[in-house]
Amino acid sequence: MSDRYDDNERHGLYVKVKNNDVNKAMRKLKKMMTAEGIFQELRKREFYEPPSIRKKREKAQAVKRWKRKQADILKEL
Repeated sequence: MSDRYDDNERHGLYVKVKNNDVNKAMRKLKKMMTAEGIFQELRKREFYEPPSIRKKREKAQAVKRWKRKQADILKEL
């Protein structure tokens, strides 16, 4: 068999199906994809976002992180 990759060499996410339990393999793959942030990336890339809107969104996220960090610091005092 002349595949592009060897059987031992894997690239990306993969799940081995055991005992024909496809449902369990799908749940495991979905959990792995969620942990990697693939679903979030897909939603983000679903529609084109102009650079000006992207910068505005990123700035708002940074402000939100900063305010949350300041609130945590005030709680410690």
